[in-house]
Amino acid sequence: MTTFRLGAYAVAIENDRVLLVRCASAFDEGHWSLPGGAVEHGEDPFDAVVREVAEETGCAAVVEHLLGVDSRFIPAAERHMPEKGSHQNIGVFYQVRITGEPRPEPNGATSDPVWTLLTDVAGLRRAALVDVGLALAAGRPPTGHVAAVPVGGLVIH
Repeated sequence: MTTFRLGAYAVAIENDRVLLVRCASAFDEGHWSLPGGAVEHGEDPFDAVVREVAEETGCAAVVEHLLGVDSRFIPAAERHMPEKGSHQNIGVFYQVRITGEPRPEPNGATSDPVWTLLTDVAGLRRAALVDVGLALAAGRPPTGHVAAVPVGGLVIH
């Protein structure tokens, strides 16, 4: 069995800071991620990223550019729930401009939206998609694709 997820993620960078949210789950003690999440059935990823930013941070997001797409396949043996089989995640990354002051998501899966210095990101326990989004924003590859991000240490699936 293989599961699949299409997600849309916001890369908001200003004044050498990136907007991150804390994610907690039953599988780990918490990690940092970009605002974003699953695209709902029938929803355009462009609309999904705006909705997810509003839900997770209380801010409005203005999409400025499509940065790229990341496809990540996680074998069952590397998943937190190996009994569910392998998993493929397709992430669509957008550069966004944020308006408003971040606030925690009420009763949501994320908390603590924080503007974080880019120089501090490497020391955070974070989702691999943070590194993917920052690489896309920094490199602006013409293909919209960056090399796979190695997972391990502070970087998780």
